[in-house]
Amino acid sequence: MKLSSKRFVATKHFTQQENVAQKALRATRRLLLPALLPILLPAAFAGASQSAIAASLAYVSNEKDDTLSIIDLDSLEVVNTIEVGQRPRGITFNEDYTKLYICASDDDTVQVMDVASGQIIANLPSGEDPEQFALHPDGHRLYISNEDSSLVTVVDPQKSIVTAQIDVGVEPEGMGVSPDGKIVVNTSETTSMLHWINTETNELFHNTKVDQRPRHVEFSKDGKQLWASAEIGGTVSVIDVDSKEELHKLRFEIRGVHRDKVQPVGVKLSSDGRYAFVALGPANHVAVVDAKTYEVLDYLLVGRRVWHMAFSPDEKYLLTTNGISGDVSVVDVDKLKVIKSIKVGRYPWGLAIKP
Repeated sequence: MKLSSKRFVATKHFTQQENVAQKALRATRRLLLPALLPILLPAAFAGASQSAIAASLAYVSNEKDDTLSIIDLDSLEVVNTIEVGQRPRGITFNEDYTKLYICASDDDTVQVMDVASGQIIANLPSGEDPEQFALHPDGHRLYISNEDSSLVTVVDPQKSIVTAQIDVGVEPEGMGVSPDGKIVVNTSETTSMLHWINTETNELFHNTKVDQRPRHVEFSKDGKQLWASAEIGGTVSVIDVDSKEELHKLRFEIRGVHRDKVQPVGVKLSSDGRYAFVALGPANHVAVVDAKTYEVLDYLLVGRRVWHMAFSPDEKYLLTTNGISGDVSVVDVDKLKVIKSIKVGRYPWGLAIKP
């Protein structure tokens, strides 16, 4: 079909106008883009940085590797590994999460790591072979169990000085501070006792006999109960804090697992008072307990030689350190189901969560 001369001229005119407009647009982009880049790029990177900062992280101490593995709790992947002192076990954050305290047991010190840089910035006096510790709510008193010397050492981490040493039973390990900060409880493995310490006077004022080899203590959120695991005894004692009397003793039976392998270690209590989770060591299971009735509801299969546990900040997940298999199991708390295994270093032991 042939165009008339008038239609051909009009079409040619519009095409020329379109070409002029496109050239003008390209020229404008060339002029504006260099000016806008310094504004747009930092904003984009700031957004990405804010996203990274907002992600909650789990810090895992690897006892045989002398490292910490850092797990992003959004992706459930290891995002960093940091070298620390020898045989790291207990770890905990300070009150504002800017510092991480690390029991470097074979170095006879508690290391202080700057969380932002991942650098060790101080070594605190700790006594011999620090294994577990608990930080007082005021942030100025760190209570450290010295397994080789039957002592609890009290350190001011701000001043880096020892403020007290308290004689306790043989092989102290577990340590817990009451929510109100008035009481510290230490477990002694060989003596099979819980030692109650007044935090104002640093005096031991009561002992509670429990089953053989107590490893861990956990206060309820309201401070009315203390849960204490006995590794060789195979039990968990629930203690009334006011009377120091045992309210209940939990025992565990897992089908197909010999009772000698049921060795309770770590205990975690959900903040809503609904569940208690008990790590059962070489039984490779975590017991789920109704925290009100003390009924064992289920046993969750995790990695080999489960040690300690920690909740994500929203308590959606429970993480467990599995020493022999070298991994961390992730439990969906609502579904009471293990959803993932995350490979970390050799012999993971302690856990601390940064919101």
